[in-house]
Amino acid sequence: MPEPTEEAMTVNERRKYVKLVKPRYQQAKRAERSHLLSEMEEVTGLHRKSLLRLLHASSLTRKKRTTPRQRTYGLAVEQVILVVWESLDYVCAERLTPVLLSTAQHLARFGSVRLSREVVQQLDQISEATVTRLLRKHRQRKQRLQRKGPERANQVRKEVPMKRIAWDTAEPGHFEVDLVHHGGESTAGEYGHTIQLIDVATGWSERVAVLGRGQTAMEGGFRCILERIPFPILELHPDNGSEFFNLHLVRFWKEKVTGVQLSRSRPYHKNDNRFVEQKNSSLVRQYFGTLRLDSPEQVAAMNALYEQMWLYYNLFQPVLHLHEKQVQPDRIVRKWDMAQTPYQRLVASGKLSAQQQAHLQPLYEQTNPLRLREAIYQGLAALWDLLPAHPENTRIERRPSALVTFLFEGTIGLR
Repeated sequence: MPEPTEEAMTVNERRKYVKLVKPRYQQAKRAERSHLLSEMEEVTGLHRKSLLRLLHASSLTRKKRTTPRQRTYGLAVEQVILVVWESLDYVCAERLTPVLLSTAQHLARFGSVRLSREVVQQLDQISEATVTRLLRKHRQRKQRLQRKGPERANQVRKEVPMKRIAWDTAEPGHFEVDLVHHGGESTAGEYGHTIQLIDVATGWSERVAVLGRGQTAMEGGFRCILERIPFPILELHPDNGSEFFNLHLVRFWKEKVTGVQLSRSRPYHKNDNRFVEQKNSSLVRQYFGTLRLDSPEQVAAMNALYEQMWLYYNLFQPVLHLHEKQVQPDRIVRKWDMAQTPYQRLVASGKLSAQQQAHLQPLYEQTNPLRLREAIYQGLAALWDLLPAHPENTRIERRPSALVTFLFEGTIGLR
């Protein structure tokens, strides 16, 4: 049978074709029947014997399966997949499947899962579609919030060109940046903010919390990121907010940080900053919601969490990257590459120095992502204890589902 392609006939199309040829076949003589069979074999790709069975069948209508298929992947494989899924914070199957085996083997070193030879073999061959069906039973959909607000004019921006960082940028260092407010229902007084940078090529993310958005706080946050990031920033792309576009910060990035190009989004086009806007929801709002965080202790607790999240999301969270986009008359068709962690993409780019790689690789090898994730949510719970009693400060904890706890406690040695 030929390789399945977009031009290959489906099962229903084959049967429809056989049904149309069947009257001619029944009325033909022996030599002509042989010629028709050869023609049908070439068109459908079916074996001659299969075509004969269809032609002599009482009906060409497909019958439903009467007995269910046997389960290929047992409970042991499902248990390991769910532990890996939890350790990577419930990512989608497209991101989970490529790193399923490697992450399971990494967790096995810490005793979080137990892997037999059979389970390893099945994890290596399981398909993305099977993982999708398995996760569908356990997935919990989460509502994500978006905020919109007016922009104020700023004369400093006029010198900075408007553009979008291309989606197919292959060179690491082109960052989208945004500021997330943690003022709750009121913008009065001074409160916390999160500065977030997302690299378009690798998905590498940097976050730091600052108290207020004055010049001193913002510059201090950027200096903290510059000290931690393992590769140079080539381009910084914010929106049109005045917290970025003031004389002091523009001077900081143009004079004190060499080699950085500044660009900005078009007004009222949030999709120009689409990568960082997405991560504002998944990596900031999903953890802190819309609570008001306005004390130095709360901001310090946020930064302690961001240090752990820096390690968790950059070294262990696989991300997808768009590698092909086709504009058709009625839609846009997008194709994604195989999911990899930002660290893996950075190493593959060749832009990571040997010194930085020697620093990051031991961190990866010595860190248990499942335990790190638990530490993140323990820190999040401790942050809620710092909040004053207020109706809007309702405590929300993200815990493993009861089903996951039931399946794995005692079975895989979670401690």
